[in-house]
Amino acid sequence: MPHQHGQGPAQQGPQPLPGVDAIIAVGSGKGGVGKTTLAVNLAVALANMGHQVGLLDADVYGPNVPLMLGVNSQPRMAGENRIEPLEAYGLKVISVGFLNPGDKPIIWRGPMLHQIVRQFLGLVEWGHLDYMIVDLPPGTGDVALSLVQTVPLTGAVVVSTPSDVSLQDARKAIEMFRQMKVDLVGVAENMSYFVCPHCQHETDIFSRGGAEKMARQFGVPFLGSIALDLEVRKAGDGGRPVVLEGENSPHAKSIFEFARRVVDRVAEIKASTPASVIQIQ
Repeated sequence: MPHQHGQGPAQQGPQPLPGVDAIIAVGSGKGGVGKTTLAVNLAVALANMGHQVGLLDADVYGPNVPLMLGVNSQPRMAGENRIEPLEAYGLKVISVGFLNPGDKPIIWRGPMLHQIVRQFLGLVEWGHLDYMIVDLPPGTGDVALSLVQTVPLTGAVVVSTPSDVSLQDARKAIEMFRQMKVDLVGVAENMSYFVCPHCQHETDIFSRGGAEKMARQFGVPFLGSIALDLEVRKAGDGGRPVVLEGENSPHAKSIFEFARRVVDRVAEIKASTPASVIQIQ
């Protein structure tokens, strides 16, 4: 099928979402680094801090947000061609997992991915949001590109573990966002260390500090180190994110610190955005 120029909204460039103040993508160079766990807990922490928050699960190949939030209903239609997001723990949530439950894989080509991203952004009744968190698939593929082409992103968070393999791919994610002219909110080091629940000794299972060093090398803010914690995993698998334990919980404290750094960085980015750019958006 020949490529057609200048047709349809996909060719218009990014269009802002009315009522959404900040759109933050959470990405990683590779899978298995806890990106979705951090995206979900970041969203719930922001809601816990009193913000209006939406969570868009754009990880179409492995939509784990429904499991981590304990939600498995199908969204309702709100009028013609409008979708009501589901609600969980103060969040408005949409996920491919709500539309394709169970173990059937999603096998989509690029144009179909672009269409679902546009629909989740433009057809869902998000209402007013202080923050929309977008959980991207791992890697540097079509979904991230579609997101950037559809809406003006406020910034991106890159999640990595301290291991060399993870850092190698996280560098590619940073470069991808830079090439797409997306501000880097910063880098978070997940599974940074393990605290023995019996003797409280800290062990650096995947090494430690690599993501902070990488952030310095790239001139990108470092958003904090988050422990490899059994309680975080159990909470996610149980559909009740660990940040619901509150800021004083030893299992949630570092995630709340990470969330506060994200809030501060987003404020910095928005303050440094020229008025002319805001008007264009």
